Amino acid sequence: MLAGAVQAGSHDQTQDDIVDTAIAAGQFETLVAAVQAAGLVETLKGEGPFTVFAPTDEAFAALPEGTVEQLLMPENLEQLQSILTYHVVAGNVMAEDAMGLDSATTVQGQDITITTMDGSVMINDATVIQADIETSNGVIHVIDGVLMPE
Repeated sequence: MLAGAVQAGSHDQTQDDIVDTAIAAGQFETLVAAVQAAGLVETLKGEGPFTVFAPTDEAFAALPEGTVEQLLMPENLEQLQSILTYHVVAGNVMAEDAMGLDSATTVQGQDITITTMDGSVMINDATVIQADIETSNGVIHVIDGVLMPE
């Protein structure tokens, strides 16, 4: 559904980068705020390509109460950066490619587990609810949970 809306605006020559695409989608306000607080905007606007597993606002809302507020505090910057970079894989991993993998190494350094069940792709315990939102510097896959590194 939303993929059509997101991609409809991308038929012009200048396709938005990952950050601008996430802002325009309107369902990643918490993620965008976290990326800004972590100082990762310039990185995710960089050349890439990056594959981002983007939790929705609902995914962040499902975390224990106060978690997001705690993570956004300046003294928790390293933890926030670790969590956010755990949602990013270097390169352009489209859904079809991901279905052939059983894991991928994140920019954070730890691996995420990729499983396919009944046509759905799972990243750790989160389900990909929308795949292959192409941007000028990578691809976004929308997930219904926040991934936490060990």
